[in-house]
Amino acid sequence: MKQYTDLFIDFDDTLYDTHGNSVIALRELFDALHLERWFPDPQVFYDRYWEANIDLWTRYSRGEITRDYLIVERFRRPLSYGDGLEPTEQYCLDASDLFLDLCSSKPGLVESARELMDYLKAKGYRLHMCSNGFHEVQYKKLRSCGLDCHFDTIVLSEDAGVNKPSPLFFDYAIQTTGAQKSTTLMIGDNFQTDILGAKRYGLDTAYFNRFPDYPAAEPVTYEVTQLRQLMEIL
Repeated sequence: MKQYTDLFIDFDDTLYDTHGNSVIALRELFDALHLERWFPDPQVFYDRYWEANIDLWTRYSRGEITRDYLIVERFRRPLSYGDGLEPTEQYCLDASDLFLDLCSSKPGLVESARELMDYLKAKGYRLHMCSNGFHEVQYKKLRSCGLDCHFDTIVLSEDAGVNKPSPLFFDYAIQTTGAQKSTTLMIGDNFQTDILGAKRYGLDTAYFNRFPDYPAAEPVTYEVTQLRQLMEIL
């Protein structure tokens, strides 16, 4: 078994249950903004939000859009489906601020995430969070879920100036952490941004495939469907 010293670990939906926490936060947002005035069926709003969110985050990771565009557009699109609602940019910004505050205050983790991080810390690995998430939001999420003390380094795309899967992101991560390519493993749930990005950079990869109906599109170093399986590898 290959020996690693450094682990690059994605955060959202790898450790932090971003999707589950967001589902709760969206419902709270709907109630707080009294969106029932424009959406008799709240599911219309929820569905349009996820549709926009997936598309925009994919484009953001490719560097096709800016953070500011994403923040406004991911609420402008679903809100525009409201009957008689014409969302202004400021309204979308206010909705985004409230949503991010609600979401990042949630403590929910992916199953076995805390157990895994405790195990890796005890084993003496150097643990580095590698995320495309927004700076202020990610630090709040870390505090909310109690994993802030587990990481040796926080590597964010806003600090790197580029997003995963860009090789420049991984350049920045290597330089910031002092890790060596040959003894570093990238762990993540997003095959495009986490796994392909790291693989093409020359890192070993552990693909956390939470939805096994979608297997790895090309060979990876390891593939697991549950986080606890990583404890058998590391």
